[in-house]
Amino acid sequence: MTRVIADISISLDGYVTGPAPGPDAGLGRGGEALHTWALRPDPVDADVLDEAVAATGVVIMGRRLFDVVDGPHGWNEERGYGAGRNAEPPVLVVTRTPPEHVRLADRFTFVIDGLAGAVAKGAAMAGDRDVVIMGGGETVRRAIEEGLVHELRLHVSPVLLGGGTPLFTGLSARSMRQIHVRGSGQATHVTYRFD
Repeated sequence: MTRVIADISISLDGYVTGPAPGPDAGLGRGGEALHTWALRPDPVDADVLDEAVAATGVVIMGRRLFDVVDGPHGWNEERGYGAGRNAEPPVLVVTRTPPEHVRLADRFTFVIDGLAGAVAKGAAMAGDRDVVIMGGGETVRRAIEEGLVHELRLHVSPVLLGGGTPLFTGLSARSMRQIHVRGSGQATHVTYRFD
């Protein structure tokens, strides 16, 4: 059975970007520190990243994250999903209006029938591999709220951003079970399963 996994890096104070993120500002002020574990991995981080990338069949992201990824400081020929591993699973972008121009057009498919439609399409494409909802924060939050996610994988970075895009604001109460935790010098990688 295909698992749907929300996978996102988060600060100790609960933000998935720093203040003022966007296409020209990336993850906002201080936000790049969230991904130190992936961009300059130690051996533990490298194992976590390798395992996740190998299990990923399809990636889903929201339009705001796409605009950052496709922006001037986003993905390129050397860096894509999986950081320097440059894995190229199909990427589904949830949007109401596909952009007219896409810098890396061969990597993206735009889904206009909502997040549940993107998850269904991703599950059909992924086979026995995972569908990974990588962000942004609002997309992950909506997927959790809509009950579309089997597991939540957090990469908790040892940074306090003091503002930015919060992950958990506005979610309904629910319980989870911690099923895996692994620490490195740059992040604590925790996986929760929804009951």
